[in-house]
Amino acid sequence: MYKMILVPVDLTEEELTSSAVHYAVSLAKESGAKVHLIHVLPISSAIINAYALGYMEIKDRATVKAEEDMKMLMDTIDLPHEDVSYTITFGSPRDEVNNTAKDISADIIVVGSRRPNITTHLLGSTAAGIVRYAKTSVLVVR
Repeated sequence: MYKMILVPVDLTEEELTSSAVHYAVSLAKESGAKVHLIHVLPISSAIINAYALGYMEIKDRATVKAEEDMKMLMDTIDLPHEDVSYTITFGSPRDEVNNTAKDISADIIVVGSRRPNITTHLLGSTAAGIVRYAKTSVLVVR
């Protein structure tokens, strides 16, 4: 059924991440698929300005922290280590997730989402953006 499952995770949102990862692992076990996690670090104007001024350590600290958190998350996944991989990147979550899905030939994207409210209807959400622009199937987990 599936060979590669992409799971966008927000390392600061444990409940959202846990739901999506749990569902992806179940799908992977049923179909023998591999799971690829992606965490996208936002590029705020402060980081862009610091980066432009040469303060690489800001980017490096964020990446190191994300790497540590991602490794802890991976240790909780009940799949063989060779069947789980990850990417940490900077940018727009919607764009980075969809680009990664293409790069790794993901069969499906499994993304966690909160119950919609007025804020997400007006501004959109990460899950909605991924669904809107994805070239592959997307499963939204609540």
